[in-house]
Amino acid sequence: MQRREFLKMAGLGILAFPRLGKSADAGFQALEKSKPNIVFILADDIGYGDLSCYGAKRVQTPVLDRLAREGRRFTDAHSPASTCSPSRRALLTGAYSWRQQGGSAIMAGDAALSIKPGSVTLPAMLKQAGYTTGIVGKWHLGLGNESGPDWNDGIKPGPLEVGFDYAFFFPATGDRVPCVFIENHNVVGLDPNDPIAVSYAHKIGNEPTGKENPALLKLKHSHGHDNTIINGIGRIGWMSGGQSARWKDEDIADTFRQKACTFIEQNKDKPFFLYLATHNIHVPRAPNPRHHGQSQCGTRGDSIVELDVAVGEVLATLERLKLTDHTLVVFSSDNGGIMDDGYHDVSGSGYDDAVCFSHPCNGVLRGYKGSLWEGGHRVPLIARWPGHIPPGSECTELVTLLDMTASFAALTGQTLPRDAAPDSCNVLPALLGLPHDKPGRDTFIAHNGGTKGPMAIRQRNWKLIQAGGARPSYADANKTDHAKAAPPPPFLVNLADDLSETKNLADEYPDKVKELQALFERQRDAERSRP
Repeated sequence: MQRREFLKMAGLGILAFPRLGKSADAGFQALEKSKPNIVFILADDIGYGDLSCYGAKRVQTPVLDRLAREGRRFTDAHSPASTCSPSRRALLTGAYSWRQQGGSAIMAGDAALSIKPGSVTLPAMLKQAGYTTGIVGKWHLGLGNESGPDWNDGIKPGPLEVGFDYAFFFPATGDRVPCVFIENHNVVGLDPNDPIAVSYAHKIGNEPTGKENPALLKLKHSHGHDNTIINGIGRIGWMSGGQSARWKDEDIADTFRQKACTFIEQNKDKPFFLYLATHNIHVPRAPNPRHHGQSQCGTRGDSIVELDVAVGEVLATLERLKLTDHTLVVFSSDNGGIMDDGYHDVSGSGYDDAVCFSHPCNGVLRGYKGSLWEGGHRVPLIARWPGHIPPGSECTELVTLLDMTASFAALTGQTLPRDAAPDSCNVLPALLGLPHDKPGRDTFIAHNGGTKGPMAIRQRNWKLIQAGGARPSYADANKTDHAKAAPPPPFLVNLADDLSETKNLADEYPDKVKELQALFERQRDAERSRP
């Protein structure tokens, strides 16, 4: 795309570029000469206070701290939802996941693919721009047609049908069956004489379960997670077969890291997009033994250390191949942090429970994963691109993972169709630290899961949690007042004055409540929020 065409499109709003400042020409000329590699690292359940560059004291993350020093740290970045599947779907599609049923909530491990094959997605858009695209890590967006995947034959549609050239992943989460890796369309290491069967409705096969055989567990569950035992750990769902293909939890981080580095190595001579979706630090937290005791806040903290080390290996691969200066690296998380999410894997042997649980995984923010409070969806975000992003800089603008599609489209000179990525805003100037007159995004709708709400609507510093949504949120996911307490009223807060959401201003500013509710309804009914 020529500079004149780019500026014309920006002026028409086709790229929805915020008005640039006086340094726009220099910034654009730098972009015009480069089609950078893009490595997007999405951690799992990392909270706003889990990294030392975001204030953590009992766990140190020197690699991610270095990434922040060499790049840009964001203080108002958000996952599209406070749970995993809807956040991941929104990242890849640029659409709020509450706009459609499939992928709007946490998905079972045998669910059908939630993204329509052939649709415009983040990887498909970058593939059109000439990138080789790959995913390594957690998928959790469903596989197969409406009846779900056939684990023993070609597993499709899947990542390759929605824009990825290469895929190495596990289907859902570490605590859900099937506990196997998939490469492109096939289970890795599967013996055809030992076919896989999976059920989320009832027990299948005769393998022991956590509920019936607790003595066989090497990691005890605190709630749920008591179905088929794999590698000494009870899971959600039942599985039989596939013995030769089953993973060992302690090796998952190393496996994903090795596959990510291999993808980079194999594509070093052409533009590539790598979506590295780590298992760390989702449950079950079973870091490799070499990381045990490396933090001051238990197994959960050791899992954060393992994540930091894995990111370091990816960055080292870029450096060894002399790709650092030609690669945009973005790190973030799929939702806020949680402490006890179903297993006794917060503290661990040799750690003091009280000390480990006192770690503020979401910093000063209220709430945890699965809530509409800031702790559920305000997440770390770090971006580095040497020579283009000012080192050691900080951005206070509102940005979301939804915005990666529109922003990377602008970066690579792509034009998004009108009906594609309907909620993705172009925040590229904020991402790169280019001067601009106004932010690329000033509204955001957060949700937990499902299509009906309640939800939270944000406009600049004002935030409204709809009636029923401002429920108590706990570090232990099993604690709940849902069955006992009446639905709470709307909760209004000005985050500029009250980031910890301590005081409800709804009675004091009833007109603001009505205004934000009307804004939500307009964006919902318009079926898009992108300019």
